Amino acid sequence: MNKPTLLVLVGPTGVGKTDISVRLAKHFAAPIISSDSRQFYKELKIGTAAPTEKELEQVRHYFIGSHSIFDLYNSGQYELDVLKLLNELFSTMSTVMLVGGSMMYVDAVCKGIDDIPTVDEETRQFWLNEYKEKGAEFIISELKRLDPIHYELVDLQNHKRVLHALEICSIIGKPYSEIRTGQEKKRPFNIIKIGLIRPREELYERINLRVDKMMEDGLLEEARQFYEFRHLNTLNTVGYKELYEYMSGNITLEEAVELIKRDSRRYAKRQLSWFNNDKEIHWFHPGDEDEILNFVSKKIQDS
Repeated sequence: MNKPTLLVLVGPTGVGKTDISVRLAKHFAAPIISSDSRQFYKELKIGTAAPTEKELEQVRHYFIGSHSIFDLYNSGQYELDVLKLLNELFSTMSTVMLVGGSMMYVDAVCKGIDDIPTVDEETRQFWLNEYKEKGAEFIISELKRLDPIHYELVDLQNHKRVLHALEICSIIGKPYSEIRTGQEKKRPFNIIKIGLIRPREELYERINLRVDKMMEDGLLEEARQFYEFRHLNTLNTVGYKELYEYMSGNITLEEAVELIKRDSRRYAKRQLSWFNNDKEIHWFHPGDEDEILNFVSKKIQDS
C-alpha cells in the first residue's frame, strides 16, 4: 500500500502562496493545513493576509483563526497537533497540503523538533525587560554564562534567538543545548516540497502594494483594538509592532507604513535564506502552475 502524501507549499511573504494553494488543493482534492504561525490567531486577519471567506469556502482549511493572541502556543505543540490531525486525515484521503512561510513550523511537521517547553509570559517578560534595560551585550554575556555551547552556535546578532535560549534555560534549569538533539524524525508519509519564488524586484513590489492594501482594508483599526496588549509576543510582529510605535507617539503614521514595508521585505529575505538551505524544495514561479501540477502528479505517481 502506498504511503499518503503531504504536499508542502512554501515561499516568502507576498509571493502568492494562498491563490495557488487553493487551486492545487482543489485539483488534488486535498485540505490545507496552514503553517503560517500568524494566521493561527483569530484576532489578526488583515495584517496576516489570512485567506478570505471565499477562499476558505472553496477548500477545507485548518489552523486558520484556530487560536487567540492570548494563547501560549509554539512550534513544538504545533508539531504534535498537526501530526495528530494528519493521522486522522490520511485515514480517508491520500493527499494533504501544508501551506505557509513560517520556517520553524514547516520544519516541525516535516523534520520534527526537539521537545521544547512553552515559555510562560512572566519568564518572557523578565528577559525582555533585561534586554531593554541592560542591552544586547548583557543578554549575550548571560547566554555565555548559562549555556556556553549554545552561545557558540546561535546568531548573537539576533536578539530574539538569544532571548529564547535564555527563556528555555530559565524554565528547565539547565543549558538549552542539553535538550537540543537536532535529529530529523521519520514520518509515516511521503513529503513533496514545492517552493514559490519571484525575481526580487517583483517580490518587493508585491510586498509594498500588499502593505498599502492592508492599510486601506483597516490594518490600523485592527491593530488599535489590541494596543493595550502590545507587550504580548504574538503582537510583536511585522505590521503591528510598527503601528504600535506610531500609536505610542514615537514615529509618524507614514514612517510606520514604510517600516512595515521594509520589515516585510527583510522577513522575506530571511525566509528565502532559510528555505534555500533545504535541498528537498523544488522551486517554481507562481505563474508556472501547469509545471507544478505535472511535477507533483508525477512525484505522487512514482512514490
